[in-house]
Amino acid sequence: MDLNLTLALCGVLLALAAFAGWRGAKPSDPLKGPRLMPWRFIMVTASAFALFMIVHAANLLGVKTGR
Repeated sequence: MDLNLTLALCGVLLALAAFAGWRGAKPSDPLKGPRLMPWRFIMVTASAFALFMIVHAANLLGVKTGR
């Protein structure tokens, strides 16, 4: 993956994590029924993949993160 695609994917994942964090923090409404989307899990998963993309971008820029 090149740097442009990595940064674009990182931006999308960070936006998804922020949106899911906002939706997960809203109080539940029992009149509407149960939540059908696990917003907190989506937030954590998107954040973890964004972290992988940040490390990958750093590797593409020449920073050595491994052994």
